[in-house]
Amino acid sequence: MTIDMPISVRQAPTTTHREMWAPGDYASMANEVLAPLGPILFSASGVRSGDRVLDVAAGSGNVSMAAAMAGAHVIASDLTPELLRSAQARAAAEGLELGWREANAEALPFGAAEFDAVLSAIGVMFAPRHQRAADEVARVCRRRGTIALISWTPEGFYGRLLSAIRPYRPTLQPGAPHEMWWGSEDYVSDLFRNHVNDIRTRRDSLKVDKFDTPEVCRDYFKSFYGPAINAYRNIADDPECVAALDAELTELSREYLEDGVMEWEYLIFIARKI
Repeated sequence: MTIDMPISVRQAPTTTHREMWAPGDYASMANEVLAPLGPILFSASGVRSGDRVLDVAAGSGNVSMAAAMAGAHVIASDLTPELLRSAQARAAAEGLELGWREANAEALPFGAAEFDAVLSAIGVMFAPRHQRAADEVARVCRRRGTIALISWTPEGFYGRLLSAIRPYRPTLQPGAPHEMWWGSEDYVSDLFRNHVNDIRTRRDSLKVDKFDTPEVCRDYFKSFYGPAINAYRNIADDPECVAALDAELTELSREYLEDGVMEWEYLIFIARKI
């Protein structure tokens, strides 16, 4: 069973940021490849049955579903309605009870200290204004509550892929901070410096065995991943530029693909709200 909550935002979300995720099929990518990250973050967070949990930038609901399965009272929020609908369908198929809100991570439509835990797996890191998003995550978490995040590291495969496509993404504002910085221990700790203590971080890797060749990996991102799709659309009229980006992503995939397995490094950040 699912609970449909009113869709509202305190501040109108940025249209261009929404448009970054609408193309392709990120929900399938999240379900097929990224699904293990939800239970990993939930387990690391220490969330318990009965806790009030907010999943920020929930995507297809990997974290939300893990928390709901454990008996937490969960609201899944995301900027993109298409992703929320996919998450709702998955939760309904599992018989899970969750709340749903369309929400901008930079202006969360919830009261101060409303949640025992605020979680985000590969989600809030993509909010354009990092400090504002961090401040909002902290604002809605109660005192001594838990903030738990998973972000791609700058040095890992995914962080390097984001760096490769970044110059070609039309929705990025000039001077916008890089999303992969959330995967740096010092950077993310600094974002929350006025809000938390008892910070714990660790790096680990997601094992991915979906791709037989570097070209298959490259083409998967070109077909399913919104930011990559937008980047390629932006350079579609420049065959040389397309070929150069193809070559860069192929070589990057080749570097990380060994015997059909890749390891995508991520950072887990856990902290206690002051």
